[in-house]
Amino acid sequence: MRARTWVAAVAVAASLLPIPAAASGDHSQPGPVCLRGSTPVAPGPGATCARWRRLDPWSRVATVYATTFRPDPRATSVVYATWLRSSASILALYPGYLGPGATSLPRGPEEVPPTARGRLLATFNAGFYEADSAAGFYVNRTLYFPMVRGLATVVRYTNGTVNVVSWAGGPRPGPNVVMARQNLALLVANARPTALAADNGAWGLTLHGVPAVWRTALGVDASGNLIYAAAPAQTAASLAQVMVDLHCVRAMELDINPEWPIFVAYGRPGALAPSLIVPNANQIPDRFLYPSTKDFFALFQSSAPGEAQPW
Repeated sequence: MRARTWVAAVAVAASLLPIPAAASGDHSQPGPVCLRGSTPVAPGPGATCARWRRLDPWSRVATVYATTFRPDPRATSVVYATWLRSSASILALYPGYLGPGATSLPRGPEEVPPTARGRLLATFNAGFYEADSAAGFYVNRTLYFPMVRGLATVVRYTNGTVNVVSWAGGPRPGPNVVMARQNLALLVANARPTALAADNGAWGLTLHGVPAVWRTALGVDASGNLIYAAAPAQTAASLAQVMVDLHCVRAMELDINPEWPIFVAYGRPGALAPSLIVPNANQIPDRFLYPSTKDFFALFQSSAPGEAQPW
């Protein structure tokens, strides 16, 4: 895979991305996604730059942004990406009624709790069923599956921060962890695709066995904000490069294949005006407003660092 480099140009990037600062004092912004051909470059002459748009105009803090771009001008596939301000939000995880874990374990609402929909910002797909890939799952003080050392993990801590890491702890998260969900190994580490990303067979069974399919991923940037991406016709290697292009320092693969990719933004409080940011004919905008077969993530406005997720 050819080397790619980014040149930071903060002043120019700010002029391209007129994003209001967060009321919380967090002035981080989505990184510019600029290409010349298929090569990432700094904003400037000859560069084609994707523009980020805000998806939560009703929220007191600008938290959710989206963009689209074509990573390879010779291909027809489009990347659908969102940037999530971690300092102003709660990343929540909900089991579905078919998984994970034994049905005797507390299942929770299996949907976005109605009592919390007034501050719901977004919902999106999670990772593989446990039958397809053994991995840890922990939320609401319940361990549905033990954590596996070395697996990619999205984790939220009691201090309010979130991260995507290679799990280095034991089978049960410590008292500083509020939520943890694993899926395979890291796709991106140290702002570069991992060596394993080149082995397409290590990243899940694809529909009809074709190498390039719909794939989704979740990453974290250098400021600790989350980045979600979904795109058709992706191998593991091309998805890893997409996450690098989106300025992720670490990233993990989530669901793959056409049935699962979904990211919903809510244009008004109360989970009203839902819209599919990832255009998928297999999904509907209110997908997580009734019981789900499968686990999923939800993003809420936060009121205090490290608060418990709505349950």
